[in-house]
Amino acid sequence: MNGSARGHCRIYKLGVNNALPEVPLKLIDLSQPMYDGSPNCPVHPPVKSEILRDHPTHGWRVEVLTLSNHTGSHVDAPLHKIAGGASLDEIPLERFAGPARIADLRGIGAASPITVERLKAKLPVDIADQIVLLATGWGDKRAKTDEWLYQSPYLDPEGAAWLVERKVRGVGIDHYSIGGSKDPVNPRTHTVLLEAGVWIVEELRFPAEAFAVPAPFSFMSLPVNLKGHTGAFCRPVIVLDSSLARR
Repeated sequence: MNGSARGHCRIYKLGVNNALPEVPLKLIDLSQPMYDGSPNCPVHPPVKSEILRDHPTHGWRVEVLTLSNHTGSHVDAPLHKIAGGASLDEIPLERFAGPARIADLRGIGAASPITVERLKAKLPVDIADQIVLLATGWGDKRAKTDEWLYQSPYLDPEGAAWLVERKVRGVGIDHYSIGGSKDPVNPRTHTVLLEAGVWIVEELRFPAEAFAVPAPFSFMSLPVNLKGHTGAFCRPVIVLDSSLARR
């Protein structure tokens, strides 16, 4: 695969005897990077990436990661908050892909709730089976600061219930926790969504080009296959069709 700019790739000829033409594909990467010491939820272990084997002594480089499975861009399954809820591997993979749209909430204040009123102002009435991505701007603030760690905007429980009533498939946000960092709001927001079978993707980052994509657009947030787990790392992307990719 020829790699060039971040978030772009090209699919080579497919099919028997290369019968299909080359199809360009453009991906807009919404993920946050993980690295040794990267910012994360402060109640989780610090992120460590240590070299286990290295060149030239061993002829290989291999790293050991120490971190929670809810670190960086990741998906929450119902079991994360609901006892007896579905684990990650019990959810059909197709559920983590589908039509999506961004609720552009940039400019919202620190520690501000994302209320029903705010959602109604940014979203159409019919969002059934869509994935709603909440862009607060906090993905660009990612750092080990009090502002990023403890003062993020958050989806309040009533806003979460409104999204559930509209039968959304999933909800994402550009922070490590969709419900913020404080009790009782954070656990309530998670419970409302996950109890209804609405999965969550957290720690997104929205590049400027993402806001120019017409909605609804195709979105994928495919998690690593961790059997019996409550969540996993993922690579969230906007998938643009071939006609847009040629522009």
